[in-house]
Amino acid sequence: MNFNFADERPADADAIIFAINTDGLNDFELKLEQAKTVKAAAKAARFDGKPGEVFEIFVTEAGNVLRVVLAGLGKGKAKDAETAGGSAIAKILASGAKHVAVDPSGLNKEHLARLLFGAKLRSWRHDKYRTTMPEKQKVTLTKITVLDQDLETAKAWQDLSAVADGVALTRELVAEPANAIYPESFVARCEELKELGVEFTVLGWDEMEKLGMGALLGVSQGSERPPRLLAMRWDGTNGAQKTPLALVGKGVTFDTGGISLKPGAGMEEMKWDMGGAGAVAGTMKALAGRKAKAHVVGVCGLVENMPDGKAQRPGDVVTSMNGQTIEVINTDAEGRLVLCDAMHWTQETFKPEVLIDLATLTGAMIIALGNEHAGCFSNDDDLAEDLIDAGKDSGDPLWRLPVGPAYDKLINSPIADMKNVGPRGAGSITAAQFLKRFVKDGVKWAHLDIAGMVWADKPSAVWDKGATGYGVRLLNQYVADHFED
Repeated sequence: MNFNFADERPADADAIIFAINTDGLNDFELKLEQAKTVKAAAKAARFDGKPGEVFEIFVTEAGNVLRVVLAGLGKGKAKDAETAGGSAIAKILASGAKHVAVDPSGLNKEHLARLLFGAKLRSWRHDKYRTTMPEKQKVTLTKITVLDQDLETAKAWQDLSAVADGVALTRELVAEPANAIYPESFVARCEELKELGVEFTVLGWDEMEKLGMGALLGVSQGSERPPRLLAMRWDGTNGAQKTPLALVGKGVTFDTGGISLKPGAGMEEMKWDMGGAGAVAGTMKALAGRKAKAHVVGVCGLVENMPDGKAQRPGDVVTSMNGQTIEVINTDAEGRLVLCDAMHWTQETFKPEVLIDLATLTGAMIIALGNEHAGCFSNDDDLAEDLIDAGKDSGDPLWRLPVGPAYDKLINSPIADMKNVGPRGAGSITAAQFLKRFVKDGVKWAHLDIAGMVWADKPSAVWDKGATGYGVRLLNQYVADHFED
């Protein structure tokens, strides 16, 4: 979507958006020739400015038809401004309108930037493979002109726009099918971050084999697609922050379950089993795009999990990079095998004090929390609380669940150091407990199980049905709150 900034409404704008506070319609100055008619119609339609509420009407000005959209701003909170922007754009994105003007009346600079942020988030769609889409379903809106030139260079908008770009990258990676996004192409797609100043390190099979990453490679060995370990580093502090924040993402670009084959129905959804890695990549783009004054490294463990004749079998024992042995009870519990080696390598290479991993790790997480929260597990109370607060502020919510010795014993193996699954109960917790065994002493660690959040079966104010981009806003907020001055 092309965003422009001007002092006056362009002559070719065929739509205009006004943001209205709850019960604020009477006192709002609509800059329209037929303002009284619009207000009367909105009242008749029971529009009262609640968050997400949208009213649409057509009027004529200078002989031209103009689409007028009133978006509910609620009580004027920043999050409500995002909702207003997203809801308004959703209404007109494929409506036939081509150029919408946004009137800033009644909005301060921050809330106007938030409204545009919501609009930019909601305008993302993934239609590239839909060649026979009916004309009435196609996106027609191509340009948004904001009637405030001062905002064009304002830091609030520049930062939020960069975050939206990061969210868009995550959505693209998650939405693309597995024949388009696989370990090698994931890396290639992320190479645009180099132009923003992000440093890349990429490991292939041979390098990982020499390092002893038997857990990660065990997952990959059944696929024709070679694995990759991608590390992206952004240092916006010019070396002032010696120790980076470490983000590690599970990147299983397609998960059949391996020999422990998943049921056929719904397996196509497993293209988004790389949502954790997608969130890490999008976060790195957001941070670099807004020139965040923080030192952050993002690591993605990228594999396919396929049931080839060379695939690992239930009962196999693999040796992880840190030397611990793992009895593979279920080859469909593969994400933790990828993460444990990626996490150990990250700690060995970058020596972080804080490590956060993200993964679409367990179906049990969806059973526990549905599609409303991601799960948060941590060995540090302050870190967990900081992440939960960042989730509330950003719109990517988290809910904390426990880890501890009572669960640890559930993954002990009679023939190896551990097994990769526990009993049926507490499946998400035992997965987190498994990962905890690979966290070095003194490292503050959080595991975010985002299985229920990366894909949505219905649209919201800031995303369409499909890939949500979950995790980018959360991690960006956390970095802004705790790693930048």
